[in-house]
Amino acid sequence: MIKRIPTSALRVGMYITDLNNDWIPHNSQRKRGVIKKEETIEKIRRMGVKYVYIDASRGLDTQDSETAAEVDRRNEAALQRAGEQTQGLRAHVPMEEELVVAQRIHYQAQGLVGSFLNNVKIGGAVDVAPIHQLANELQNSVLRNANALGCLGRIREKDNYLLEHSVNLSVLMSLFGNYRSLSADILHQTIVGALLHDLGKIMTPDEILNKPGRLSAEEFEVMKLHARHSRDILASTEGIGELSVITAAQHHERLDGTGYPEGLKGDEISEYGRMVAITDVYDAITADRVYHKGLTPTQGLKKLVEWSGDHLDPIMVKQFIRCIGLYPVGSLVLLESGRLAAVVEANEKDQRLPVVRVMYHTKFRMPITVETLDLAKPSTQDRIVRAVDPDDYRIDVRKFMI
Repeated sequence: MIKRIPTSALRVGMYITDLNNDWIPHNSQRKRGVIKKEETIEKIRRMGVKYVYIDASRGLDTQDSETAAEVDRRNEAALQRAGEQTQGLRAHVPMEEELVVAQRIHYQAQGLVGSFLNNVKIGGAVDVAPIHQLANELQNSVLRNANALGCLGRIREKDNYLLEHSVNLSVLMSLFGNYRSLSADILHQTIVGALLHDLGKIMTPDEILNKPGRLSAEEFEVMKLHARHSRDILASTEGIGELSVITAAQHHERLDGTGYPEGLKGDEISEYGRMVAITDVYDAITADRVYHKGLTPTQGLKKLVEWSGDHLDPIMVKQFIRCIGLYPVGSLVLLESGRLAAVVEANEKDQRLPVVRVMYHTKFRMPITVETLDLAKPSTQDRIVRAVDPDDYRIDVRKFMI
């Protein structure tokens, strides 16, 4: 049986199935296996890990535990409570219309961020004006219809992670900042900071940055330097605001001081640092990487709930969930009819009733004619039962997003 236990209860002879530390970016630690040495336990505790998952059938057990199913039920209940309020953004432009504009912005954004990084790397002339213009366009698209860029954020390739992550993070920060009613100037600066938050990776050796396997402890220390490099490069770049620098510098800081580059704790981390930490973790853990299979959007939200308090700001985590919805765009959900559907557009009035695209029937175990349904319409006699994992049905949700 899989159980979650506090690290204080770890003993030699236990079998770890999950270190439960994907909130640590570029996580290089082995995630499963029998604990053979006390040194391993101490290493896990030093990382700031508060709870791990063990398999009691493959190693020692402890009474100081709860089953993984119990943890999931509690996280699900917290997720539902957090999503009780309506979302903050109302669509002003139809999805189909904004999607055309969003596709152009999304494509140009990756190219622009890539060019900016390359220019900085070779020491060429750096023009920040296009970055500011891009931030404005991203913000305007989110205001017109946040679902369009949200859809595109779920259609990603693992081999292009760095650029797609930067763009997706800026979209999430735009959504989050709007929900939290940040002023236009502050929101603009945080979007710019999100776009360029990984700029420091241009100074990370390629053999470490693109390594498909686990990083060694020494390699991980080198990787961690990128946050400090991002801060220093942006701070010395003319035309970049102070809040952009702070946003980029603090995206890996954690409330309990286990983050980097400064190991800031609690109120030492700015409001914008707390926001970007949440969006960065969410986007990272829901993305497919060379060495990591991404969680579903709902699984990602549950992990944010689980890690809040120790590592992430609990109030802001709830706000973020309300912002992107119980069933974020790109989720695969099971309907009462037995059909599976991809969530393609959120409902700003009731998070339980998004626009979905059905494509599979679980009762007959076969694909069905693709159809778009607005669950909020009285004529649609179907409702969401729960979110499901696409891998369980071998469905590529990306094919049904646009």
